[in-house]
Amino acid sequence: MAKKEKEIKTNAMRILDKHKIAYEVLQYECDGFIDGIHTAQKTGAPPEQSFKTLVLQGKSRQYYVFVLPVAKEVDLKGAARLAGEKSVEMIPVKEITQVTGYVRGGCSPLGMKKGYPVFLSENALQYEKLYISGGRIGTTLCLGTEDFQKVTGAKTGVFTSK
Repeated sequence: MAKKEKEIKTNAMRILDKHKIAYEVLQYECDGFIDGIHTAQKTGAPPEQSFKTLVLQGKSRQYYVFVLPVAKEVDLKGAARLAGEKSVEMIPVKEITQVTGYVRGGCSPLGMKKGYPVFLSENALQYEKLYISGGRIGTTLCLGTEDFQKVTGAKTGVFTSK
């Protein structure tokens, strides 16, 4: 009988386990970065419940994590307002791993190197569950929206453009 392959836990999964939060792991085949819409298609996750993670830096040099629907774009003015900054900008792709500990396309809002303030698009509040990156390319996590807010301390608001 073949041995069952041991699931490799990511930091995001370890945090959910530590807080005893139920989640589902969806795996998909992928050789490199693909956008959230294609990730949702590969996993069968509803695109409107699939959220991407963006890391922005404020004028104060503070980092912020914004979690928004995969089909939307971040509104930098709205994000800055929510973060209490004069302005914010996306961090360069080459800095993602250094700042978060994750790679582009596998950046989870859970389990980053440091605990940055997290903001969740208020669109998420209409769903019982949301789908986020699992902390590596090829892994998506599905968990309760309230559980996500509890574990991240996420504040909700409007920071997406139409």
